[in-house]
Amino acid sequence: MGDEHSELDELQANYKNAVEAWIAAIRKEEELASVAHDAAEIDKWEQAHFDEDELRNTVKDAKAKYEDALREKIFGF
Repeated sequence: MGDEHSELDELQANYKNAVEAWIAAIRKEEELASVAHDAAEIDKWEQAHFDEDELRNTVKDAKAKYEDALREKIFGF
C-alpha cells in the first residue's frame, strides 16, 4: 500500500509543479503585456503566450493522470 501512496504523492507533486510552472509562465506573459512594445517585444510576448499555452496543456495532462490514479484507488476503476 505504501507504493500506491508514493505513486499518488509523485503524481500530486508533478501536478503541483506543473501548476507552479504555468503560473510563472502566465506572470511572464503578463509582464510582457504590461510595457510599451516594439517589434522585438511583441515577438517575446507572443512566444510567452505559446509557452503559457504549452504549460497549460502540461498541467491538464498531469491533472488527468493524478485524477485517474485517485479514481483507481478510491473506486477501483
